[in-house]
Amino acid sequence: PQNSLVSLKVYDVLGNEVANLVDAQQSAGRYEVTFDGSNLASGIYLYKIKAGNFTSTKKLVLMK
Repeated sequence: PQNSLVSLKVYDVLGNEVANLVDAQQSAGRYEVTFDGSNLASGIYLYKIKAGNFTSTKKLVLMK
């Protein structure tokens, strides 16, 4: 385990960034992030996490 630059962003289906939740150097471990989507419309979004050489993109369904 090592320190890495961690980035967690949320995008709409058109690829526009709608939230930047994390952008910081962090040590290895488990973290929780609270996402407030109250200013966004219901629908499908994508979130992308990057940490060092790791990148993952997943689907997020926001329902109000």
